[in-house]
Amino acid sequence: MNVLLDLFSVIAICFGTFFFLAGTAGLLRFPDALSRLHALTKADNLGVGLIVLGLLPHAGSLLAALKLVAIWALIQLAGATSAQLIARAIRRSG
Repeated sequence: MNVLLDLFSVIAICFGTFFFLAGTAGLLRFPDALSRLHALTKADNLGVGLIVLGLLPHAGSLLAALKLVAIWALIQLAGATSAQLIARAIRRSG
């Protein structure tokens, strides 16, 4: 059973890393700031979610797992808020 959990963790963390790299590629390749911001926030949110999902089976206790989920939720909230503020500033500046 531990081998399956380890395999699941490795796969989830690898996919999360892939989405981080895909977001970085979108940041570098898309033409305007709004599409760059969209690509980066979507890929990073999915990447963090998959990495946290991969780390959950190895959390030592329920409290550690809840901390991981709370960190993920705070990253989601901060990413959405900062993306909204950046997009609003871009639209106002033209």
